[in-house]
Amino acid sequence: MNYEIWLKAVPAEITADSLWKMEAYRLALFAADLGWHDVTKLTGDRRTLDLAGQLYRALGSIEANISEGYSRGSGKDRARFYEYALGSSRESRGWYYKGRYVLGDRVATHRLQLLTQIVCLLLAMVPDQRAYGSFLKEDAPAYRPELNQAMPASPLQPEALSQLLQDVPMP
Repeated sequence: MNYEIWLKAVPAEITADSLWKMEAYRLALFAADLGWHDVTKLTGDRRTLDLAGQLYRALGSIEANISEGYSRGSGKDRARFYEYALGSSRESRGWYYKGRYVLGDRVATHRLQLLTQIVCLLLAMVPDQRAYGSFLKEDAPAYRPELNQAMPASPLQPEALSQLLQDVPMP
């Protein structure tokens, strides 16, 4: 499976919505679909049964909060839901890290990188929606790719994202 094949399978009822134009939403929906397969593998090991449920709820929450926020009337409301999505993205990364022993390093690393892309997009969206209000109280993410050579040099480089979406390992 890759992102292009997945895109073609998404029903028109979803893709015709103006929300579909938002990259963070599309990536979050894709991550949740990948999570279905990952959770299926995690539920096969008693030790990761609870982890699987937590992971699937966190992944679903990313897309759900982006959808909810997009539908809000004010930037402040949208920012609040995008912050919830940001929290769920980070939570999902933690669950993937914990599940790496069952999922394998290749799958876990891929999902961590995909979720990092979503985190970066959300970190840009929150202050943008707040416009003149209070900003997210953290500096731009200082990801350190030298700590993990598999991580792209810049989380938002189009080439890195493109590669991540073409070569999607499955459990």
